[in-house]
Amino acid sequence: MENAAWLDGGEQRVWRGFLRMNAWIYDELEKDLRDRTGLSLVEYGILVHLSEAPGRRMRMRVLADSVIVSKSRLSHQVARLERDGYVRREHCDDDRRGLWAVLEDEGAAVLDRAAPGHAVRVRSLVFDKLSGEQVRQLAAVIDALEGDEAVSRGQDSV
Repeated sequence: MENAAWLDGGEQRVWRGFLRMNAWIYDELEKDLRDRTGLSLVEYGILVHLSEAPGRRMRMRVLADSVIVSKSRLSHQVARLERDGYVRREHCDDDRRGLWAVLEDEGAAVLDRAAPGHAVRVRSLVFDKLSGEQVRQLAAVIDALEGDEAVSRGQDSV
């Protein structure tokens, strides 16, 4: 550790600010979704990804990568969504151990109700506070930080 490249004061300020801002936005979006729909932000993300997938279905392991959660957490979240009638699991014909997560009509309906308010909240927390140029700069920073890793995982934000 004696040769560690420590962060300087400016880098520390940026890093800590990034962590605070990220946690604050996540908490605000989580609270908004729970209050309006009873969904967590992760559950909302699961429904979004399933709604955009061909046939409204995805392999569980691919879905876990898409919503950036562990396979065990995804299994727990999908079980809750399944209990509420929003998602069902199906066995994969070509892989006895694999499972599909499939968006049910009720899940699509709750997503349709949740999405407009979520978009409004995201806009109020992020995009309304930035100029067009700042949005382009933020996109460039995110692209630089994610690099090829996000492309290889096929991830998008919700």
